[in-house]
Amino acid sequence: MIANVLSIAGSDPSGGAGIQADLKAICANGAYAMAAVTALTAQNTQGVSGIHLVPPAFVQSQIRAVFDDIQVDAIKVGMIANAEIAQATAKALSGRNAPIILDPVMIAKGGAVLLQPDAVDVLRDTLLPMATVLTPNLPEAAHLLGVDIATTRADMQAQARALCALGPRAVLLKGGHLRGNDSPDCLVSADTVTWFESPRTPTRNTHGTGCTLSSALAAQLARTGDIPSAVGAAKSYVSAAIAQAHQLQVGSGHGPIHHFAALYQSQKENQS
Repeated sequence: MIANVLSIAGSDPSGGAGIQADLKAICANGAYAMAAVTALTAQNTQGVSGIHLVPPAFVQSQIRAVFDDIQVDAIKVGMIANAEIAQATAKALSGRNAPIILDPVMIAKGGAVLLQPDAVDVLRDTLLPMATVLTPNLPEAAHLLGVDIATTRADMQAQARALCALGPRAVLLKGGHLRGNDSPDCLVSADTVTWFESPRTPTRNTHGTGCTLSSALAAQLARTGDIPSAVGAAKSYVSAAIAQAHQLQVGSGHGPIHHFAALYQSQKENQS
């Protein structure tokens, strides 16, 4: 049976990040994609120029409408914008029997603030303990912990452990901001540490990588139920999508990654 995955996040009209990226990634990873929108943004590959928040009660209504009718096998939570939306999201998800992938979206690649300061405490105190896997990048992890950004693998592992102590079942700390030719991610749970490696692809087309990874992970976890194997599959998918991003011609800034690279390649092979 095909798994059903719900994304709770903001919209990106340029299609590279947010809900649009989530839906692509979920479908590309073999699941049925659904969405509850928390915010509308005006953005493109060059940055965010405006944000319009959805009323918290309506965010809650969207989530409840899905659960009232559809079996939800996994949930991805992305941009929650402010404390009220974070609280509404937590209330709507309380007691739900589905794994939650929490991507703490805080700052857009162009620098726009996507999470208000008053929401950080709510996210840390309310949503983190509900998460099956928390998927921060290095700046997000540092902000949640109130420490300097990790610059070494040892720092990464220590910060992932500190975040895991806040309540999530596991933390996948993404190392894309580290210097070097590799892009390592560190998965930490209460009793294990696992590193996932990939070479760094030199490209400007990295818009929406965090959204995409967390959504792919939600789809893979819904399918397999195993966190390490789901992380491995999601990371391999994102690495391939980044490597093939040059095939797209979208915008003049930080372009999107190629969510359907494998499908396009399969179609080309079938036609040859």
